[in-house]
Amino acid sequence: MEYAPILVLVISFICLLAIGTPVAWSIAISSLLTLLVSIPVLPAATTVSQRIGTGLDSFALLAIPLFILSGELMNKGGIAHRLIAFAKTLVGALPGGLALINIISAMLMGAIAGSAMAAASAMGSILGPEMEKEGYSREFGAAVNITAATTGLIIPPSNVLIVYSLASGGASIAALFLAGYIPGILTGLFLMIVASFWAKKKGYKVGKRSTLKAVLKTFVDALPSLFMLVVVIGGIVTGIFTATEASAIAVLYSFVLGMIYREITLPIMPRILLDSAGTTAIVMLLIGASMSMSWALSYENIPQEISTGLLALSDNPIVILLIINLLLLFVGIFMDMTPAVLIFTPIFLPVVTALGLDPVHFGIIMVLNLCIGLCTPPVGSVLFVGVGIAKTSIEKVVKPLLPLFIAMIIALFLVTYFPELSLWLPRQFGF
Repeated sequence: MEYAPILVLVISFICLLAIGTPVAWSIAISSLLTLLVSIPVLPAATTVSQRIGTGLDSFALLAIPLFILSGELMNKGGIAHRLIAFAKTLVGALPGGLALINIISAMLMGAIAGSAMAAASAMGSILGPEMEKEGYSREFGAAVNITAATTGLIIPPSNVLIVYSLASGGASIAALFLAGYIPGILTGLFLMIVASFWAKKKGYKVGKRSTLKAVLKTFVDALPSLFMLVVVIGGIVTGIFTATEASAIAVLYSFVLGMIYREITLPIMPRILLDSAGTTAIVMLLIGASMSMSWALSYENIPQEISTGLLALSDNPIVILLIINLLLLFVGIFMDMTPAVLIFTPIFLPVVTALGLDPVHFGIIMVLNLCIGLCTPPVGSVLFVGVGIAKTSIEKVVKPLLPLFIAMIIALFLVTYFPELSLWLPRQFGF
């Protein structure tokens, strides 16, 4: 095994991150330095730049900017308020009612918008002050919001599952979307159990029980927002349109809904378009840079060497999956989710498929695992959004975060070792 390319890649990437280089540039530069081990400067630089460009030349990737735009439209279109009102009537009277409302609302918002950042921003700004007013600690509210927001990356539509489909060489997006429902809901339920116990232990207030009339009223108000899930996912699963076409329909639907709610007006549209364009630029640069690193890894035969090494350790799927999960949990601490999926899917997927694992099942394992990384420093984007909105510090949020982390890790291991949690629903629809 040739160790020089691996050492150059790992050391250069860590050093670049340590001096504050943006993640996308750290990936691209470390890819270039890795190629310089084997080829001259000009071909290496040309190859990296070409791979960044050609890596974005994909019809499937067009869904990402459109889903980002639909998420921005939903965030500004009054959908969050209606989802929170509906969740409040369902669980407001249970122990830790406001925390449970946060989790359910984040699951619904994340599923509709497909963005953990949008869910964390919306729920934190709306529910955070209300939780504090009811006696909840600011840090507990932030911890609940941060972890709950990530469930929307498992529950479809999810941009990260589209990226995994591309990195895996063609795993069905429809199958991945269907596979995400049960693991996403399971993770949300574990978070709710922990939040409820924590709230009961701390003696937080319990809300009033809602009447059936109130539940029905808030459900009707939220129904147009929830119906978008039926339109988008239903259209993809039944083959009426592709995931990319579904993203365009999501933009149109969320725009019309926001206009009907009178929350979106023409004067605020330029700001919505600019915000979504900024987010898209960041995501696409990460994808392009990650594609260059994936190519550099393949050129140096690093995935094959790692696959051989892992299979030499053991041929027991339980052991290999445990090692991969631990490695991904470590990777998630230092790397954002999108580049991690693009870089590590080609490395680990051949290993797990050699052991008989379904690529769709592994995609859910990988995304659920990396969701935990979004809640951890130093690059946990959702962590920084949640802490910033709550106006607190990471140090203070760590204590209430720990039991919620444990809940997410338990959900991860259940999904890892019980494949039917991911595969049952796709099989019911013939995938």
